[in-house]
Amino acid sequence: MSQFSPAGKPVLIFPAGMVRSLEYLEQCQRNGQAVIGSSSLAYDVSKTRYSQWEVLPYITEVGFDQALGELIKQRDIGGIYTPNPVAWAYLNKSLPLIAPGIGLINASPAQEELTGYRTASKLGHQLLTQTLSLASCVSAKPAMPEVQLSALFRHANIIPGMCDDEKIGALCEIGRYSVPGDIVEIGSAYGKSAFVLSRLARLYGIGKTLCIDPWKREYMVQNDAGGLVDDSVQYFDIDETLRVFEMNLLPYSNGDINYMRLPSTEAALHYDAQRAVSTESFGTTEYCGNIAVLHIDGNHSYEAARADVEAWSGHVLPGGWIIIDDYVWPYGDGPQRVGDEFLTKNHSRISSAFVMGTALFLQIS
Repeated sequence: MSQFSPAGKPVLIFPAGMVRSLEYLEQCQRNGQAVIGSSSLAYDVSKTRYSQWEVLPYITEVGFDQALGELIKQRDIGGIYTPNPVAWAYLNKSLPLIAPGIGLINASPAQEELTGYRTASKLGHQLLTQTLSLASCVSAKPAMPEVQLSALFRHANIIPGMCDDEKIGALCEIGRYSVPGDIVEIGSAYGKSAFVLSRLARLYGIGKTLCIDPWKREYMVQNDAGGLVDDSVQYFDIDETLRVFEMNLLPYSNGDINYMRLPSTEAALHYDAQRAVSTESFGTTEYCGNIAVLHIDGNHSYEAARADVEAWSGHVLPGGWIIIDDYVWPYGDGPQRVGDEFLTKNHSRISSAFVMGTALFLQIS
């Protein structure tokens, strides 16, 4: 189904105050789609969000069909959006009689709302049936139950970010082959991969998760080859990005997740000097000072990526993992050069190395 009305006619959003209704309203406003909000409540607080508003009888009232038909005709409505599953089922059946030619804009809410869960279930099942065969120096822990894997995919994919399903699957696998220690992530943004790592840390008893990100615009400049990445920086609200990170990670924190809002090299000095990290949102977290998983996904310029590896790789334990994200990156070769240099210099110390998705995974022997 199209998400917008044909020929630019207004869409009727009913009932207009539901969360999905308001999300769809914002989508219409961004795309210049005219909308009319409607409700059966005597007073609906969402009314102020709409420039046009109409009241309809409750769908259970005898006069609903007639009132809706008259409204569609008078306001030249081109389609109806409803996230209410009962209203959707009724209108899907009755609209051809009430207003022939006028249809519902959206698919069944009952089906739409489960799409993400069904996809996550497939991914969880696939990960159990198509496991990676890793030449690891650490014995594998038993895989987590399918429902846990599915839950991890579902919650991860609610969070904005570039960590794709293939990489999440690889992270799940190396979690099974990880020694105990801290998990340190360089570059966290909205917290998608941080969530995955922290969840795996808890499920596999690895350790606590520390996220390092300055969350400052000047540190986002990559000097990428075509300037496309740097041009996109202006569209990010950096303080909001940090707030979203906190919102995404706080429900999963039990004193085992925290962050430092510092450049990577400055954060490394703090990590060298003391084990406690404190923030207003997450409280105080004590780290052990030895890294089981180091995820490097900060600034992708060659100089910055190299500085991240140099500042943090010395803390990685035998049997620990180093992940260099965007080893395959269409905007430049900084992470790849750094990864290749590390491989060349440390080939005798690496027990496992592979590329999955766009990331390079290395295990220290």
